[in-house]
Amino acid sequence: MIHTYHSFSPLIFSLCLLKAIIQAHSQLLPGSCNFESDTCGYTSDNDEMRILVSPTLDQGEWSCLRLIYQIIGSGNLEVLQRTEGKSFDRPLWSGQVPSDSWVISSMDLPNSTEPYKIPESSVVIFEIHVTPGYCLDCDFEESHLCGYSNQWNANVNWFVGGGGTQLFHNIPNDDTYNNKTGHLMYVDSVYTKTFKEVAKLVSPMTTVPLSGCLSFQYQRSKERGNMFSVFTRDRLGQYQELWRAGTENQSDWGEMLGEWTPVQVDLKAPYSVVFEVAFNSPSGGRVAVDDISFSPQFCSTDKPTFDLSIADCDFESGLCHYTQDQATGSSWKRVSVKPNIFRNGDHTTGAGSFLLAHSQPSPHSGYVSRLISPTLPGNMKYCLRFYFSLRDSALEVYLQPQQRSSSQEKIWTQGENTKEIWIASDITFQTSQPVLFVSNCRSVWDCGSVALDDISVSQGDCELTAGSLAPALPGHCDFEAGLCGYNQDKQGDDADWERRRGPTPTSYTGPRGDHTMGLGYYLHMEASAMLPGKSVRLLSRPLRASSGPQCLHFYYHMYGSGTGQLKVHLSKEGEDMLLWQRSGEQSVSWLRAKVEYQCDSQHKIGFEATRGLSVRSDIAIDDISLEAGPCQSKQPFQDISTH
Repeated sequence: MIHTYHSFSPLIFSLCLLKAIIQAHSQLLPGSCNFESDTCGYTSDNDEMRILVSPTLDQGEWSCLRLIYQIIGSGNLEVLQRTEGKSFDRPLWSGQVPSDSWVISSMDLPNSTEPYKIPESSVVIFEIHVTPGYCLDCDFEESHLCGYSNQWNANVNWFVGGGGTQLFHNIPNDDTYNNKTGHLMYVDSVYTKTFKEVAKLVSPMTTVPLSGCLSFQYQRSKERGNMFSVFTRDRLGQYQELWRAGTENQSDWGEMLGEWTPVQVDLKAPYSVVFEVAFNSPSGGRVAVDDISFSPQFCSTDKPTFDLSIADCDFESGLCHYTQDQATGSSWKRVSVKPNIFRNGDHTTGAGSFLLAHSQPSPHSGYVSRLISPTLPGNMKYCLRFYFSLRDSALEVYLQPQQRSSSQEKIWTQGENTKEIWIASDITFQTSQPVLFVSNCRSVWDCGSVALDDISVSQGDCELTAGSLAPALPGHCDFEAGLCGYNQDKQGDDADWERRRGPTPTSYTGPRGDHTMGLGYYLHMEASAMLPGKSVRLLSRPLRASSGPQCLHFYYHMYGSGTGQLKVHLSKEGEDMLLWQRSGEQSVSWLRAKVEYQCDSQHKIGFEATRGLSVRSDIAIDDISLEAGPCQSKQPFQDISTH
């Protein structure tokens, strides 16, 4: 067993081991270890002793990593993917909930063409499994049950059956080996006490987006006494039914004549899969499940694949797959605004393109411009995100009916002026109908303009898709929840960056809102509290050496007649190297910057803002991100500075 302790608050851990967990395993891949005889190639990170690093993994096929661990106290455990040539580790999973026993967590490792390592940090790790296939796959032959768990009920629960023991003499042969030595999961109604007692078998939560075919085998007796269903459950606890058993292929387990019934159902994740059985009485029979598997191909070979990205558009190169309804009035215009101190540019770069509709009274119910999205597949929940800016007009979002004569369903509306700020909006909906963006006059006497940019569609509820499945990457920060590991440089500057939302205190300088949401947080230098020439400095956490180029993205705001200077430094071994700089007033908009660099030793990235000659010299930054590889996409009106 390996103990790795948190470097700031040492923890005390239980040493009680679950010996029953070590059995004959199915095929294990490199990276697996029970730590009985050695560490299997796992080593401590030379830079951070609390990090345990796996041997190099080279997985050409999809695999599943399962951790058996325990947290007691205020520790946390993270699993990250470390790829050669990248200066940061990509988070895969994290846990910080303490428990009084060993816990199993599963995470999918998509096939990769690049070798990588898995660093883990904090607390106690008992066993690590890396197996081929998906984390949803399970034949229940191992005692950890692939991370599947029974949701406890006082009367009816899922149990492990089979294994050659007499305890399960009325349980059918398992489907895996077709004999009594194999294992399966089953639930029995015999202890049912109340009407509609429910037993739930819950899969691990998938950690990466999946779409394909879920397969399993089941047996069921006394169909009139129970109801067997399969659901998906998201991280908010919301259920959606995938499948429900009918009355076909029922069996009499007492005579052991039952046949396993195969089921295939299309699944789109990230979700947990829940096998649920409801009983009405103690004579409601039994249900058994075995051999759950997942395939990346849909169950129906003629089912068309759909790329959600066709509904994404930043309008930099046109309308993408969106169309306009010219019959109801004037159209949306695609416009570009160069950086200036009077008028806002687009949301994407501050210097690119967006859609603009000038409202005017119309005989068509006041509707002026209608933008129609591509059609999306039905029976799925979607999150629509877009950015808008309103001036004396309203923006409404509808679901387009399949027939013109049908009424439209309004799913969102906004009519308040946004004070020339790009505001983000998220809408959750479920339909196969196209989405309509409609500009509308607030009244006959109240017509202005509507701006629209950066439309995107993702699968799932917006409350889930607003954050990623894994923690944010090192170096990434939108400042919505804090500084994300960035630190104020207390030795090399004269004041601190301030985290703020809304406008800065001084007029005619600084942003009116943040770049991420319009109503969120950003970091800024407040010039009124500083003397000319003084600076503030922000440093990233240490970043690893990289053999290839890295691309730093961020947004900056430099508006005000006395604006000073913003610099980006690479700091290593006590020395700074200038990567990028801007001086003087740039624009009333947030502008995007991209900086490409390469460093062969551990380093930090620093943002330094210097006050100008007057109090109208506020400088702000937001939405920092760091990606491996060169900066590739075009950036209108902005040059890329590299050193």
